[in-house]
Amino acid sequence: MKKTIVLGASPNSERFSYRAVVALVDKGHEVVPIGIRSGTIANVPIINIMPDITDVHTITLYLGPLNQKPYFGYIIKLNPKRVIFNPGTHNQELMNLLGLNGIEVVEECTLIMLSMGTY
Repeated sequence: MKKTIVLGASPNSERFSYRAVVALVDKGHEVVPIGIRSGTIANVPIINIMPDITDVHTITLYLGPLNQKPYFGYIIKLNPKRVIFNPGTHNQELMNLLGLNGIEVVEECTLIMLSMGTY
């Protein structure tokens, strides 16, 4: 199983980030939802800080490009194996930075990847 950070997690059940946390938990992945609003998704509390986390496999982004900038250093520091850019999160500046740091860039939908077994 892949330890995954959902960056931009929302307690709103209609948001894709919420659905992604639920799907990841259902598939048995360890999930760390990080967002600006407090709440719980699938019995996992949303964290409102940038905690030190080890052994991160994947960060899946649900933040628009303008809201990603404060997280650039944090993402690099965590050194995940990959970062998934979900629809609407494409950010060439961050993608270039990730590439320079040896982090795989994936432009895909986490929910589709999970449903297709390609996660």
